[in-house]
Amino acid sequence: MNVNFKNIKNQPSFKIFFVEENKKNLKNLSFSPDININQYVLEGISKRKFNGKFKEICHFEALHTKKNINFILVGIGKKNDFKDFHCQYIGGLLFSFFESLKYKQISLFVNIPKGFRISYDNIILNLALGLKLKSYNFKKYKSNSLTNSEKITLNLIDFLVSNPSKLKKLYIDYNAIAEGIFFSRELLHEPPNVLNPINLASRAKGLSKLNIKVNVLDEKKMRQLGMGALLGVGMGSSNPSRLVTLEWNGNPSSKKASLGLVGKGVTFDTGGISIKPSEGMEEMKMDMGGSALVLGVMKTLALRKAKTNVVGVIGLVENMVSSKAQRPSDIVKSMSGKTIEVLNTDAEGRLVLADALWYCQEKFKVKTMINFATLTGAIIVALGDAYAGLFSNSDDLSYKLIKSGRNTDEKVWQLPLGNEYDELLDCDIADVKNITGTKGAGSITAAQFLKRFVNDEVNWAHLDIAGVAWINKDLPLSKKGGTGFGIRLINDYISNNFERK
Repeated sequence: MNVNFKNIKNQPSFKIFFVEENKKNLKNLSFSPDININQYVLEGISKRKFNGKFKEICHFEALHTKKNINFILVGIGKKNDFKDFHCQYIGGLLFSFFESLKYKQISLFVNIPKGFRISYDNIILNLALGLKLKSYNFKKYKSNSLTNSEKITLNLIDFLVSNPSKLKKLYIDYNAIAEGIFFSRELLHEPPNVLNPINLASRAKGLSKLNIKVNVLDEKKMRQLGMGALLGVGMGSSNPSRLVTLEWNGNPSSKKASLGLVGKGVTFDTGGISIKPSEGMEEMKMDMGGSALVLGVMKTLALRKAKTNVVGVIGLVENMVSSKAQRPSDIVKSMSGKTIEVLNTDAEGRLVLADALWYCQEKFKVKTMINFATLTGAIIVALGDAYAGLFSNSDDLSYKLIKSGRNTDEKVWQLPLGNEYDELLDCDIADVKNITGTKGAGSITAAQFLKRFVNDEVNWAHLDIAGVAWINKDLPLSKKGGTGFGIRLINDYISNNFERK
């Protein structure tokens, strides 16, 4: 779906009115200079008991006028609690409403109450972003015999504004976010017989057309570098493993990357010989969610020409069962030189990240590094699908990520790290074991394992996104399935902390 901005002099298909909750003078609101139309809308509000609660929606169609006019009243709740991302949610709500009307294109005029803390431009831009994000559907493998009800008919929304040229320029950054999220969602939805490590590396390589420098390491090169932890995970698959680096250099005056983003890319996870139960295993195609997040962020940065240098590193493997598969009790040597006893082959993501993290900090000398992974089921037990788990060795980095989470409503919750958890990973016959063998604190000890492969001078954070990357229900900005979680969050973090304003 495309978004455009046109001059306010055009006739809108819909007039959108933001209405505060429990507004005492609701009956005095003016929706049209035509007294009859205004009275018609006010009477309708009274009959339908519209109260302005957040995301409450009320539609009126004035058919008795010379020109058919549609009014949509949208509740915004309490004005002082209303934030930018709430506009995105209203955009998602409106898209679902418009989608049901089977319009091919519509034009909107948006009216907001006086005294709003958010600028009119920001309201329109976030509303447009929400409309676009909610429009995403993965129908790639549907046949051409779609019924009319299955076809998306709405492909263009025009906003009628007084400054269309300005908003077109500003919307470039918002559209870049949407395109990054769509790229991430597409990868998450692809079937694993298509999206194997080679295919995913190829799609990452496609970002080079956006002036991102992409390099792909094959198994021979990784073996030379000593990436035994990552390579061990992919031993059971006929699809060879890959490690991909992506460099965005938006600040040519600096030769170094400001930030390293590292993603787990297990394109399908059977659990290996420590095999998973069959129920729900089909969702393990999304175990590359961390790599999809990194790729989505890199695409966003390139499209909006971010004024900073960021590097992405993604480890791509397929965790399968075969005569060549890694066994419980195998010992592998990581790129760092540390040896790892693999007690559970389903705790594979941390093995991939161990080498990817080490390579990122050694190759690119980054001082700040954030990794993303659908790492543990334990984080879903702890936080459900509302928050990602945050673990870090830096209070400052944690604070900034939490702040960006609040700015975008992509929420993160910090959990502890500590020596008492780290000691549980000590091993009698290797430097570290990949699980503790004890009950409880599964997400914490997984993060503690990763911390062993991060240098002390590097500010590091780990986001466990297992509960938020794939959700089997519709959300305000996405339909069920892959969400593209984290791209708005990390884009906000980069914008506020690494780019000059």
